[in-house]
Amino acid sequence: MAIRRFLVSLLLVSGTALALDYRSVSEGAPMFDAPSAKAKPLFVVAAGTPVELVVSLDGWSKVRDNRGDLVWIEKKHLSEKRTVIIRADRAQVRSAAEDKAAVAFEAERDVVLELLEAVPGGWAKVKHRDGQSGFVKAFQVWGL
Repeated sequence: MAIRRFLVSLLLVSGTALALDYRSVSEGAPMFDAPSAKAKPLFVVAAGTPVELVVSLDGWSKVRDNRGDLVWIEKKHLSEKRTVIIRADRAQVRSAAEDKAAVAFEAERDVVLELLEAVPGGWAKVKHRDGQSGFVKAFQVWGL
């Protein structure tokens, strides 16, 4: 019985640990195949790019990008500021969190937007770097 309680507790704890934790890249930075500056650099990621935090060790974080790639980045290049990236071919950003609201602007695939807040009903309030803001359907972005 004690083992059963332990296993249930372990499952509950691990379920909590599976919550997604996102960051954004604060400045253009190299991504590596291992947590070391001596590791193989794979590519440079642009400032503002959202990443999912998977593991943190000392001064390094293992992150997943919107394509699903797992890579290492120095922690100093990560920011708490949240961004999302458009994953639809073209997303309509509306003036209100409603399908019939006026279109404020459109954003194409891979455009990065600042996440202002996740809104109930499957929407996200976002802001473009030029200052325009509005609401996009959550399924059209990655990084929530």
